[in-house]
Amino acid sequence: MARKKTKTTPKRAAAKPKLLTGGNPQIPKGDGDAPVQAYIKAMPEWKSEIGRRLDEMIVYTVSNVRKAVRWNTPFYGIEGQGWFVAFDCTTKYVKVAFFAGMSLNPVPPIESKQKTVRYFHIYENDELDEEAFTNWVRQASELPGEDVF
Repeated sequence: MARKKTKTTPKRAAAKPKLLTGGNPQIPKGDGDAPVQAYIKAMPEWKSEIGRRLDEMIVYTVSNVRKAVRWNTPFYGIEGQGWFVAFDCTTKYVKVAFFAGMSLNPVPPIESKQKTVRYFHIYENDELDEEAFTNWVRQASELPGEDVF
């Protein structure tokens, strides 16, 4: 008796996340490291390496950091204290938001419409000042955070 051949369907690769305005990856809401890593992996071009490095420095600086993705943005915080930093993609740079930025010393350079928030922008050819960044992260993690969701 001859065997009947069956057609096999090749496995589909996971769909690449859609990039929103400015190249910001559209990642479903989620808690923990996995959605943050999916976001970083989906960041376009040079921005993905910046995202990977920011994540690495935040985790190194704050060992008990909590991670989540909301509104297509990775958030970092301390359980019971709220969120202290987030970052996302724009067309020309990666925007880092410190929610209590006005309380940091020195204050991050970019103003916000929100009174306490300050931003730090990283452009493609910028040399990331890791010492300044980790200093801001350390300080921010010791302050009361935001309960944004």
